[in-house]
Amino acid sequence: MTNKVAALYQFLRLEQPQAVREEFLAACAALEIFGTILVSPEGINGTIAGAPEAIDAFVGKLRVATDDRPAFERLEVKFSTAGAAHFDRLKIKLKREVITFGQLLDETTKLGQYVAPRDWNALLEDPGVVLVDTRNGFEVGYGTFEGAIDPGLTSFTGFKDFVRERLGDAKTRKIAMFCTGGIRCEKASAFMLEAGFEQVFQLQGGILRYLEEVPEAESKWRGECFVFDQRVALGHGLSIKSPDGHANFLDTARGNIAE
Repeated sequence: MTNKVAALYQFLRLEQPQAVREEFLAACAALEIFGTILVSPEGINGTIAGAPEAIDAFVGKLRVATDDRPAFERLEVKFSTAGAAHFDRLKIKLKREVITFGQLLDETTKLGQYVAPRDWNALLEDPGVVLVDTRNGFEVGYGTFEGAIDPGLTSFTGFKDFVRERLGDAKTRKIAMFCTGGIRCEKASAFMLEAGFEQVFQLQGGILRYLEEVPEAESKWRGECFVFDQRVALGHGLSIKSPDGHANFLDTARGNIAE
């Protein structure tokens, strides 16, 4: 059986995250949905899988407000497919942040300028652009955009030190950032704007949307894209490239979804 996969997130102030967690647990159990969702006072982040109609129903529920939460009207969601064996359990976790960075965001936070996947190549062709990969080192090892700076991170929290130590003289230059699904760039761009960077851009929908929308013949992506589930790595068209043999990376990734 082929499952539909939804990688989703939205920064949205949640006054009752425990109630939201309970809602999600009940809904996913009823719809036989598996995967992981992180729930925090700043929003949600996760990757889930199930029958196509179940995933569509759950995403539809998110877009409707309840007594315990607002509607996730600006939900960033990317769909792909996977075999049933790739998602075999459900985890809905309460967290302080949906992506650990030491900085809470909400829908009022000023972020970098979004660049659609179809416009990303043109931005990268600008010789004045500083291209930054915001992901961890083991993810960069799977693949990245040509010419991107690898900050050499072991965790996303180290990005702040990277900016201070290596980008301090680039505050007037164009900074273009990317990550797997877009969520890390939200926090990274907010931090950089607060630090005085003037022109901050981020790939809308992340690498996953780029691989989905940009033909391989036109692509500036090199390699595969690591994902934080049992599929491990995806290629153009979001095809599964590395389903087996990478348990060490999965053990590192599980328990703290990054995208």
